[in-house]
Amino acid sequence: MSFQALPVEARPAGTTSRILFLAIAVLSLAGAIVSSVSLERHYAKSATSFCDLSEKFNCDIVNRSEQSEVMGIPVAAIGVVGYAMLFIFSTFYRSRAETPFRLLIAATAGLVFALYLTYVEAYVLMTWCVLCLTSLAMIFLISVLAGLVRLRAAKTL
Repeated sequence: MSFQALPVEARPAGTTSRILFLAIAVLSLAGAIVSSVSLERHYAKSATSFCDLSEKFNCDIVNRSEQSEVMGIPVAAIGVVGYAMLFIFSTFYRSRAETPFRLLIAATAGLVFALYLTYVEAYVLMTWCVLCLTSLAMIFLISVLAGLVRLRAAKTL
C-alpha cells in the first residue's frame, strides 16, 4: 500500500516519523561527505579549483586559516564526527524513546557551532567557504527535521 497519495494526517503514525528519520539520515550522510572533503582540503597543499571562486569565496582561505581548528582539532573533523552521530541517532537508535530529544540537542549544538563559524567567515576572515555554507544549510535542515521528530514524539506520550 502506498502512502504517497494520502494526506499526512491520514498516514499511519510511524510513517511520517520514518520519513523524517530517513531525511535526517540522508542529510547527515551528505554532511559527513561535505565535511570529509573540507577536512581533505584542510590538509591539502594544493589549491582547490572547484571552491576558489573569487577573493570572497575561497574554501582554502577558510579551511587553512587559524580559525579552522579548535584546540588543534580541525573544525571539519568535528563536523564529520557530528554528522556521524546524527546519522547513528537517526538510523540505529531511532526506535529508542530518548532519541528524538538527543537528536534535537545534537542537531541544535551543531547548528549553533555552524552559526559561530559563519560569523567567523563573515566578520573575521571576510571570506566565504562554499563547503561550509553547504554544511550550514544541511545542519539547519537537520535541526528543523529533528524539531519535528521531537514534536511528534511529544504528541504520542
